[in-house]
Amino acid sequence: MSDSTATEIVRRLNRAVRSKSARLRLASRVPFGERLQVCRYILGNGLKVMLLVDHSAPVVSYHTWFRVGSRNDRPGKTGLAHLFEHLMFNETKNLPAGVFDRTLEAAGGESNAATWVDWTYYYANIPASELALIVSLEADRMANLVLRSAQVESEKQVVANERRYRVEDDVEGTVSELLYATAFKRHPYGQPTVGWMADIEGFSVKDCRNFYRTYYSPNNATLILAGDFDQQTALGLIQEHYGRQKAARIPRYRPAVEAGQRSERRLAIRRSTPSQRLLLGFRAPAFSDSDYPALVVANEILFGGRSSRLYRRLIRDNELAVDARGSVAPFCEPGLLEIWVVLRQGKTAPQALRVVDRELERLCAESVGKRELEKVINRLDLAFLQGLESASGKAERIGFYETVMGDARSLFARRQAFSAMRPEEVQRVARRYFRKKNRTVITVEPGDGELA
Repeated sequence: MSDSTATEIVRRLNRAVRSKSARLRLASRVPFGERLQVCRYILGNGLKVMLLVDHSAPVVSYHTWFRVGSRNDRPGKTGLAHLFEHLMFNETKNLPAGVFDRTLEAAGGESNAATWVDWTYYYANIPASELALIVSLEADRMANLVLRSAQVESEKQVVANERRYRVEDDVEGTVSELLYATAFKRHPYGQPTVGWMADIEGFSVKDCRNFYRTYYSPNNATLILAGDFDQQTALGLIQEHYGRQKAARIPRYRPAVEAGQRSERRLAIRRSTPSQRLLLGFRAPAFSDSDYPALVVANEILFGGRSSRLYRRLIRDNELAVDARGSVAPFCEPGLLEIWVVLRQGKTAPQALRVVDRELERLCAESVGKRELEKVINRLDLAFLQGLESASGKAERIGFYETVMGDARSLFARRQAFSAMRPEEVQRVARRYFRKKNRTVITVEPGDGELA
């Protein structure tokens, strides 16, 4: 679609509306690979609309991304963003509880949602013929959710049980929560997305209504449509169903400033587990930071597949562990690079830590070989392309990059950053971030849960 065609569509649609909040404007058109493009429109009420037309299959993936996550939860109200994800599948002024899911399933669609530190998103994958249905359903629950005591109390119990299952009764969930609470003393990344139990139990209907009026507003949301649809038809439906919604006043996000870490932090716990575990968290840059791609490459060198350095050292050569993995937090603000090691019975966390430290020191001291770097870049590129195979994958990537990076165009720029990676860049970031004073170390020993 050319600029003139997109502009003509906007002009034609705007002729039919009177409300300023429903008026569209074309913000940008950017390539998406070699043959597709993303058109970004903005409604007068601030709603962003990202359209990716792809006629390769008769389906549409419909995503709604809200710029709110657990980092927006206040102390004493942790877990509210996550609780709200559950509440959004309940009753609206127009639909009784349960009808949203049943209606979508009857039309051949599926839906789900997710909440994390920086965002909450909802998605539905539907046959292309059901576009009008999903637009009406999603717009309805964004504007007309019913929040009464019965709904709130019911979902609080669901979330409390989720916390028991995924955190309190799960070793990995417990240790992950402890890692972030230990590494971040002031920043909200230190509070769990699911929330502390006392906070979950204390939520009121008023808390939920205030949250809904504030964050579930069009000017805090981005719609992403990817798949087989007509742009003018989709935009007309969006104008009709979202154009009457009013923008809200979004509080300015002002997180507490986390002081720089000056020394290694350690914590030892006992849990009901057959063998010891080791978790390291190194302070890492934000997803948008220019260092982030090189740190991802470094992590892939260490943990990317069976031929990676620490997989070989910990699992195959020394037979110390049954599992070893690493990941770099893809957060809007600086997060952590996590290293997980599950030891074999009879092996100890200090043994594993010595092996990890040797490999980290080697990565800092020696340049990565050309063949090893090419293998890692190829793995990352394969994962990138696999993530874009489906309409849902395309919509999710667009929503994530638009929300976390502030611009979906950075999606392919990130791919280019990986492909252009040089050994000296990997070594530089390894030296910068793999410092002992920059990390938190948690060890888990088999036992009854008391601190070791």
